[in-house]
Amino acid sequence: RYCHEKNLAVNPQGGNTGLVGGSVPVFDEIILSTALMNQIISFDKVSGILVCQAGCVLERLNEYLEEQGFIMPLDLGAKGSCHIGGNVATNAGGLRLLRYGSLRGTVLGLEVVLADGSALDCLTSLRKDNTGYDLKQLFIGSEGTLGVITAVSMLCPQKPKAVNLAFLGCQSFAKVLETFTTCRAMLGEILSAYEFMDEKCMELVERHLKLSSPVTDSPFYVLIETSGSNSTHDEEKLTNFLEQAMASGLVTDGTVATDEKKIKASHLRERITEALTHEGYVYKYDISLPVGKLYDLVTDVRARLGQSAKNVVGYGHLGDGNLHLNITAESYSHSLLDAIEPFVYEWTARCSGSISAEHGLGFKKKQFIQYSKPREAVVLMQQFKAMLDPKGILNPYKTLPSAP
Repeated sequence: RYCHEKNLAVNPQGGNTGLVGGSVPVFDEIILSTALMNQIISFDKVSGILVCQAGCVLERLNEYLEEQGFIMPLDLGAKGSCHIGGNVATNAGGLRLLRYGSLRGTVLGLEVVLADGSALDCLTSLRKDNTGYDLKQLFIGSEGTLGVITAVSMLCPQKPKAVNLAFLGCQSFAKVLETFTTCRAMLGEILSAYEFMDEKCMELVERHLKLSSPVTDSPFYVLIETSGSNSTHDEEKLTNFLEQAMASGLVTDGTVATDEKKIKASHLRERITEALTHEGYVYKYDISLPVGKLYDLVTDVRARLGQSAKNVVGYGHLGDGNLHLNITAESYSHSLLDAIEPFVYEWTARCSGSISAEHGLGFKKKQFIQYSKPREAVVLMQQFKAMLDPKGILNPYKTLPSAP
């Protein structure tokens, strides 16, 4: 309210783990940190509904819920420091989306403070509420530009009693796709993650982090996770699937993870980002594409850049069509950036993809929104911004291109 009266710009900040500059001040904005708003307000063990403040760290929430036999519906690499308010503000994706859906479905209610300092209490704990417009959806994914999320009510799934991992090697991306189709058909409701990485990712993880892969010499690797309530039943399903995949030649090598291997196999996928940082400067792209075209972009970028890039790698959440395209070079180069952008965005737009699958637009990508949204949609977004934040004090210079 004070900032609104004095025309001072405000930058809401949670764990500051974003990758597009959404939580970082651009000029002289006042940083409004949610770090001290870290209380769990309530948890209902019957319904599985958690109500907590925005500054709660994701991993702490998950630990609290596990003691009660539940888990958070999202899981991502930054869980040790990201805040649930920031997760909701950016509609964060992550490793559990295939099983539990996006935050747009699991968040039931929000408490939000608007630009003028007034509090909007939509912190309902109801699964069903069909009274008027669903206002919380405006703030989920708005990156702090329409209001500051201060509390969240969300539906949490029960902790699976049995978790299994399979790590597989495939000879081509076509085989990765076929394996996914077979996997979905045979594992059904217990499939909780289907991640892929190319051999270049694996090579970097092994070289820089000294981790060894349980499967070797494959152009592509797949990590499958199942979560269920009956370990015997789940293991049987997974074994049947693996036998079928190996017999039909979809998979050339594979291993079902025991406890110790389980940790190693999941670490391989989670630590790709870390391995890439050892390579020098990393250009990162987070893209949604039709699943069949997912790896074509990596191939095309590799051909386009040739020797000017050190590495071009692709990995990601194949189950929900999300590619992480990473390009490494010894150091930042403007000419290399010009060769990558807008080529990557134009390629994505031609396939009707999204230039940001889960990281948002923030400061870095706001000017590229037209590759994923029609002009009419952007104008409507700018009108929402003008209505809810007429002075433009909330997280300025982020998410939307400047209004004409």
